[in-house]
Order: sequence, then structure tokens, then C-alpha cells
Amino acid sequence: MSAKKGAPELKHLDHILVTPSAIKRRVAALAVQLNADYIDKDMMVVAIVNGALIFTADLLRQLSIPLRLDCLRASSYHDGTKAAGEPRIIDQMKLDVRDQHVLLVDDILDTGKTLAAVARLIKSKGATSVKTCVLLDKTARREVPFEADYVGFGIPNEFVVGYGLDFNERYRHLPCIGVLKPKYYGGK
Repeated sequence: MSAKKGAPELKHLDHILVTPSAIKRRVAALAVQLNADYIDKDMMVVAIVNGALIFTADLLRQLSIPLRLDCLRASSYHDGTKAAGEPRIIDQMKLDVRDQHVLLVDDILDTGKTLAAVARLIKSKGATSVKTCVLLDKTARREVPFEADYVGFGIPNEFVVGYGLDFNERYRHLPCIGVLKPKYYGGK
């Protein structure tokens, strides 16, 4: 995919890490796996927004199992490029997770702090099971022992945007996942 076509912000990318077609194929494969794993269970999907919004929407459209959807808002970045301190739960879920098979969906697993904290919260509210599904897994940044149950792509330790991922709420709309040029986020 050329950085000269499409959204003007594509020129802010150093390079494209995951193409739109690769995303589409991987989301479809994750849906096949989830449909098989949850065939006899009612699933409750909890999306961590804003980052997981696009990924969750594309994934849900391919699921053929009974499910309910809720969202919560959590933040560990606080307007920066690196996770800062402990994650904050900014907006709670509306649905009761007690006795539910919960699938947490997030855009990226890096330090592990946010997903670990949200998983603990949901378990403490009485969920029958809690599994996690992430679009991206950046293992080089892991600070807590936490692994996702379902992973779209493993990526290197680079600052990525697109397909829901942002820098200061920009770039979420890009159809691909790309490495942002340092001059656009104050990096070196």
C-alpha cells in the first residue's frame, strides 16, 4: 500500500506494518476460532474503547454465536506514547458480567497492565470465564506476566497507529497499521 494514496495522514507513516488485507484475513481467522470455541456458550464481549472500536466492530460482524456487547473505557497512556503508571478505568460497563463468559477485546497488549487490571475487575464481578482477544501483541514491552488468549499479530517495539490505534486521538481511521514517523509524536 503506497503512503501517497488514501488518507493524507498516511504520509505520516514511516512504513506500513500490517496491510488492510492482512487485517481482514486475520480478523476472519480469529472469528472462526471464536465461533468454534464459544459454540455452546453465550458470550459477552467487552470492548476496551476507543482503541478496540474498529477491531471489535469488524470481529463482531463475523461471529455467528449468541453474544451481548458492552464497552468500558480504560487508559494507561494519558496523552503520551508510553504507558504511564497504573491504568485508569474511566467509564464502567453497563451490563452485569456475573455468570457470563466474557471476552475482553483490546487493540494492543503491550505492558499488560491495562488488560490484567480489567480482567481482574471482571473476574471480581463474578464472570464464569474471562478470555482476552487483542489485535496486536507487543511482547517486548511486557511489564506484568499477562498473555492474551487470542492474538491478531505480534509486532515489534515500534509506535504504531491506524485501525483504531491513535496518537492524541488521531490516525484511528487509517485502514492499515503503520509505524508513525517520530517527528509526528515528538520521538527522536
